[in-house]
Amino acid sequence: MSIDVPHRLASLSLSGRHYDIGHGLGRHGAALVHSHLVKTHAWATVMALRHHDRIRMARSLVEERYLQYLQELLGLADGLGLPFDEVFAWNCRGDVWAMAPDGCTTVQIPGPFPVVAHNEDGDPGLRAGCALASITPDQGQPFAAFVYPGSIPGHTFAINGSGLVLTVNNIRSTLAGDGLPRMVLSRAVLDCATIDAALTLLSKAPRSGAFHFTLAQAGQSRLASVEFTHTNCSIAEITNPAVHANHLVHMEMASEPQVITGSSCSRQERGQNIFDASDEPPAPLSVLWDQERCILPIYRAQPDDPDNENTLATAVFKIGKDSVNWAVYDRAGSVARFENTDLKIATM
Repeated sequence: MSIDVPHRLASLSLSGRHYDIGHGLGRHGAALVHSHLVKTHAWATVMALRHHDRIRMARSLVEERYLQYLQELLGLADGLGLPFDEVFAWNCRGDVWAMAPDGCTTVQIPGPFPVVAHNEDGDPGLRAGCALASITPDQGQPFAAFVYPGSIPGHTFAINGSGLVLTVNNIRSTLAGDGLPRMVLSRAVLDCATIDAALTLLSKAPRSGAFHFTLAQAGQSRLASVEFTHTNCSIAEITNPAVHANHLVHMEMASEPQVITGSSCSRQERGQNIFDASDEPPAPLSVLWDQERCILPIYRAQPDDPDNENTLATAVFKIGKDSVNWAVYDRAGSVARFENTDLKIATM
């Protein structure tokens, strides 16, 4: 596993047509994709499935329902200098392969002014190509999001111009099926103006794979936790401080088949134990940067991590009356790398 810990998270600003945005993302990530990603076991595994019927169906559905995101994917492929079918398949990785290398841990703290915090865990070999991107499409919501080289935005952590906050956790479902790629659905959430609009989209859409979302919004005290799979969509309001790692935990989803890795189980248990041990919620960074369990910690930095993932960034979103105060950190114990970028949030 390659780890470039000293590398600092880059910033990226893009605007224009959806194709242009995708192309800009592709050009930004091309070097890392060609020097690292296309040489990985993960890439080889997904490429072996790129002609799978499920991917052909997914492309047909994206063309029918979300042509604007198809344009982003086309631009991404051209910017990367890779065939479109390979890039499209990579952006369907979790829909065809339960063990796609995408991790993450989310802290959910409800209250009059909720807090959502998130560790973005992924392939450490991609660290140097990741960025915090501020994106302003000609059509649709402006947003800021953590982006990986080779992927469209939306499946990590983000905030849009309506003050909608989204954090995403990988779910390793073993019962995926025909439907829209989960990463396209998460991109579509970034164009939603409200939590309710996002919940309606997710519950009604034909879904292929599985994800967990935490949703919050400026001016609202609600925190929504969404677990969806190909067959089910569970929506829960968070009323007590909680942690969510990389497996389904809603009671409604108990019968859904999934893979729970040792890391995901450990992070879920350790995070909840931290909350349960205190009458008052601890600072979210103290949870997300916790390494008490040195073998399978919440903050992941080991070269031999069993899921081939490390923590690449941590985000904290503090929901206010008419704004969101947010910060992004690119290493544990550091000062914020980015704070409250110039994204304009519409008044609720």
